[in-house]
Amino acid sequence: MPSDLTNAKKAMDSGALVSDDLVVGLIEEAIKAPQCTKGFILDGFPRTVVQAKKLDEMLAKQGAAIDKVLDFQVPDALLVERVVGRWIHPASGRVYHNKFTPPQKPGVDDLTGEALIQRKDDNAETLKTRLSVFHSQTQPVIEHYAKKVAVLHAEKKPAEVDQQISKVLGL
Repeated sequence: MPSDLTNAKKAMDSGALVSDDLVVGLIEEAIKAPQCTKGFILDGFPRTVVQAKKLDEMLAKQGAAIDKVLDFQVPDALLVERVVGRWIHPASGRVYHNKFTPPQKPGVDDLTGEALIQRKDDNAETLKTRLSVFHSQTQPVIEHYAKKVAVLHAEKKPAEVDQQISKVLGL
């Protein structure tokens, strides 16, 4: 019988969406790993209430539950600015930004001298559409976990956001 990971890879390779049940199955497998004995962080999941309920059910069967939800709040206009100015060095994954972390020479990787690229979906129109969908789907998830939500002001500098995270998680 193929594993959830194999099934997820097949779905992604074919261009299909990975089902909620498959994603929850992957999480269920992953959290059994020794490095998850003290806890784990899910980034970007769940995105819908249906996903949240499936995740809650799976965790409940294991005697576990979500204990914190971090709500990183950033004004949409700032997100657009951050994404539209992003440039990537494909071979290494290094990320630059026109305003915040510009390369020494525009459009060129600092270490290799190779060309930088922008992702096709890193444009204002696409991002605004994605943000609209994100807000409509995610707000109900925030409400679902209302008693567990910690709001973080993620428009601040990375070090300040790190401090907020550490405080909320008691690190």
